[in-house]
Amino acid sequence: MQGVNRYAMYNDESAPPLEALVEHHTPLVKRIAHHLLARLPASVSVEDLYQAGMIGLLDAIKRFDATKGASFETYAGIRIRGAMVDEVRKGEWAPRSVHRNARRVQEAIRAVEFRTCRDATDREIAQELGISLDDYFGMLQDSMATKLFSMSDLESPDDHIDTSLQDRSSDDPLAALTDGDFRQHLAAAIETLSEREQLVLSLYYEEELNLKEIGEVLGVSESRVSQIHSQAAHRLRGRLREWL
Repeated sequence: MQGVNRYAMYNDESAPPLEALVEHHTPLVKRIAHHLLARLPASVSVEDLYQAGMIGLLDAIKRFDATKGASFETYAGIRIRGAMVDEVRKGEWAPRSVHRNARRVQEAIRAVEFRTCRDATDREIAQELGISLDDYFGMLQDSMATKLFSMSDLESPDDHIDTSLQDRSSDDPLAALTDGDFRQHLAAAIETLSEREQLVLSLYYEEELNLKEIGEVLGVSESRVSQIHSQAAHRLRGRLREWL
């Protein structure tokens, strides 16, 4: 839509009415909800995502500033997705034991890699934890869903539009510098992962393939992709510990 600044010009008769804006962008909310649903636990319903997304859409309409350079559709998409992810996070669907085990895995990876100065193998991590390899794979599988959201904290490429163009104040150079430094460290940390782990993250977050599709690309099972993804996320969070 052209000529709209913050969509807050409701006193301007030429500005689209709120109802028309919402109706026009409702398909966008539904599309994002169904896209996310395929990447979330079965306990999450599309209706919950849709309701949260509509709130995100309204927030985008209120906050959008056309002078910042991003299109409304781009900005709204980020706001809608963010509202959906926040809603799922608030659901507290993951047991505390899952989060506790995730932290144990991260600490084990850090300990092994500190001693060996190389990537820790599955077997080494399991030994560090004092559990069998099968039990370790089970922990990775359980923590997969939580890592979906943890990785979103590490940012997806399009999320930069939201923070840099709309919500981060230009009067706070320290915050902008910190964000820039974090992204540089994140990029560097990703480059330290194995080629397979980098490929899984790239296919999942950039190409937006689901686990089954990635498995077909790699020639492995869906559960193995889940394990690779989860372990890569644990490695990154361990290597970026001072930032997270």
